[in-house]
Amino acid sequence: MTTLHNLGFPRIGHQRELKFALERYWRGEDSLEELESTAAGLRARHWELQQNAGLDLLPVNDFSLYDQVLDNSLLLGAIPRRFGDLGKHSHADAAFCIARGRDAEGNPVAAGEMTKWFDTNYHYIVPELRPGQRFRISSEKLFHEVSEARALGHEAVKPVLPGPLTWLWLAKAEEEEFDRLELLDSLVETYGGILQRLAALGVAWVQLDEPALALDLPGEWKQAYESAYSRLRAAPVKLLLATYFGPLQDNLHLAARLPVDGLHLDAVRAPGELPRLADHMPAYKILSAGIIDGRNIWRADLKKILATLAPLRQRLGDRLWLAPSCSLLHVPVDLASETGLDEELKSWLAFAVQKLDELALLKQCLRTGAEGCGELLAENIRAIESRRLSSRIHDPKVQQRLQTLSPDMAQRGSPYAQRRPSQISLPLFPTTTIGSFPQTAEIRRARRDYRLGRLDEAGYQRRMRDEIRAVVEIQETLGLDVLVHGEAERNDMVEYFGEQLQGFAFTRFGWVQSYGSRCVKPPILFGDVSRPAPMTVEWSRYAQSLTDKPMKGMLTGPVTLLNWSFLRDDQPRALTCRQLALALRDEVLDLERTGISVIQIDEAALREGLPLRKADWRNYLNWAVESFRITAGGVRDSTQIHTHMCYSEFNDIMAAIAAMDADVITIETSRSRMELLDAFRDFHYPAEIGPGVYDIHSANIPRTQDMLELLEKALERIPAERLWVNPDCGLKTRNWEEVKPALKNMVEAARRLRKQYAGKERMPD
Repeated sequence: MTTLHNLGFPRIGHQRELKFALERYWRGEDSLEELESTAAGLRARHWELQQNAGLDLLPVNDFSLYDQVLDNSLLLGAIPRRFGDLGKHSHADAAFCIARGRDAEGNPVAAGEMTKWFDTNYHYIVPELRPGQRFRISSEKLFHEVSEARALGHEAVKPVLPGPLTWLWLAKAEEEEFDRLELLDSLVETYGGILQRLAALGVAWVQLDEPALALDLPGEWKQAYESAYSRLRAAPVKLLLATYFGPLQDNLHLAARLPVDGLHLDAVRAPGELPRLADHMPAYKILSAGIIDGRNIWRADLKKILATLAPLRQRLGDRLWLAPSCSLLHVPVDLASETGLDEELKSWLAFAVQKLDELALLKQCLRTGAEGCGELLAENIRAIESRRLSSRIHDPKVQQRLQTLSPDMAQRGSPYAQRRPSQISLPLFPTTTIGSFPQTAEIRRARRDYRLGRLDEAGYQRRMRDEIRAVVEIQETLGLDVLVHGEAERNDMVEYFGEQLQGFAFTRFGWVQSYGSRCVKPPILFGDVSRPAPMTVEWSRYAQSLTDKPMKGMLTGPVTLLNWSFLRDDQPRALTCRQLALALRDEVLDLERTGISVIQIDEAALREGLPLRKADWRNYLNWAVESFRITAGGVRDSTQIHTHMCYSEFNDIMAAIAAMDADVITIETSRSRMELLDAFRDFHYPAEIGPGVYDIHSANIPRTQDMLELLEKALERIPAERLWVNPDCGLKTRNWEEVKPALKNMVEAARRLRKQYAGKERMPD
């Protein structure tokens, strides 16, 4: 009989219960026991839901109060030295110390570095290692949750862990660089001890996630896979090695011959590799087909999937398992509550719960044949056909406009050096913020009342203008040089724009976790994109009317709108991105016409969308950069274009970032202590750069001296005349008690640097 399993389930809860419980605990309103009780309730609910859906093996340890990679670091005792002895803290509090920047005594320290999990919008806390480090089992969380599940009657559980090589690959040196593979012996020995303890708890299968096998791996790392898993084969449990997010390609033979009992493949991203793996795997090994998309929300074409699975089922029999392509962490929990969606669109979708139902139906169809699936399969076929034929998908006007695209539309009028003298005049080390300011309870209440009809249009507009006026006054008092309007009217940097563009739809409960308690509700980009009316112009015009200082117009760029939406899968991503670029181009030109001389087009997700294999980079970067340039290409030389990028490694795509031709780029660098700026040491970036000087994801208030030290590091890579001073990212998630003193210290750091560099011209060569 075909075995059904799941690689992981969304942990935030259908109503974001985990988010709110975490934030209550961090504010001191709830005890740790209350937080743990909420977490236990969510785990119990999710296990029961998955069991009721027909899963034969339930994932355990996929639940985390912050991040599963950080949990694994704590399990292994891999705690950076600056945090001190966290052994006296609970697992939860130790994780919060590292993620939020507190040492064992409660003193502020640099939080653990955070970056994107492969090509997703999920952020993990980067493990930090040092030469000669020894690992040991240092947390009981994993074992407690296995016991907890079994106590609830779930005997067939499958603990989930980051695989040793992927965890090691994702790690960085705490201080000095060294070969991380030097630590492999101790790491594998500790993993062996973990597997022994799981076996003692009655566990039969353990899932080790190795998505690094979808990457270009050096030869020594491939050899390390063989060495590590040859040693782990002695463990008294069965190992399911899970790869996802991309095809194995040159790593296929390596993965197939590793001495594990089962291999999971992302058959959504690599459908052609399923039969190849079946050919190369030994007869004892399980092949888990990740056949349901764990990254997107479209209903699966079960008829097409069955045609793929039928021959595999004949060859492998019960050795063919079925699962989602990856953890369902990346999709919302349950479509059933989306009562506001129209029925046609809703019929095209599947969230986590529905994806498990699709798995169960596939199992039934494989057992009984398509005729045994009856109306359920017929209903799926009707929904797939409805979406394909719907008149809502394609807009002839958008298609016609795409035909008007020409190379000159992706060009600024002059090169940076020529246009810079005509732009705004600023002091050396100009200060600004990334865009958003705290979304207070009053702002959220006004938005909720407006949505529910308790506040009319005029009342809502008045409240938002009051917030903008207050934010402008605060910035002027602090002494910032380039201001923002604070984005009080925006619910989310992607959702806000999607709500005003044709081709998008929105859910009410479609939340997914980005990091910690931070959740986002990605729009559903289902059809051709156009802009019916201006989206931000009046808010920016009003904000500029309140000050003589330059006011930034704030837009989310086309690549980020693309990568942070649930994206249509019926046409190439490049085509959809160009549609977005043309719609945003209209907004940019309207902002310029209304007198906004600085426009920020955020491309926070540019690096995130990069394919995992370098051979595929050029094509993506070509159309992604072109889309940004289309968005900005129509403005005058005197309009200064900014962009912002989130936690990413830039070294290998610097040429593409320069090709975007922005006048100013701001990037998140504080958690890495400016290490990300090494990319700018070897590459002469032609324009201006604002490396973040304080970490907005931490409640710590940075001292002026801390920021000065970071700026001095930045000046080793960036000429003073091209250096901006700004936070890492938007300030939406912080409160004013943190923001005001932090910005005051930031402005003071810039002032001190100006004195130090007095007499130096800001204008670049």
